[in-house]
Amino acid sequence: MARLVGINHVALEVGDIDAALAWYGQFFEFELRGRIGAQMAFVDMGDQFLALARDPSPHVDADRHFGLVVDDKPAVRAALSDAGVELT
Repeated sequence: MARLVGINHVALEVGDIDAALAWYGQFFEFELRGRIGAQMAFVDMGDQFLALARDPSPHVDADRHFGLVVDDKPAVRAALSDAGVELT
């Protein structure tokens, strides 16, 4: 039987790819791995990646979340707070 050894990527549905890239770009330096027009973008995160998939249908994720590992957590928390993002 196969054993789980890690995560390859996390996929997030976003209303607008350019807006999502701009939003994440406010807080993180990142490399854009690739893009499929206005439908998908792939952002490198170490040996994994974040896949942003366009879904214009509004929806609410009440409990869904993901965690990121960063090299300067206080700086990211401060930038998010300054941008008005509610921190939990």
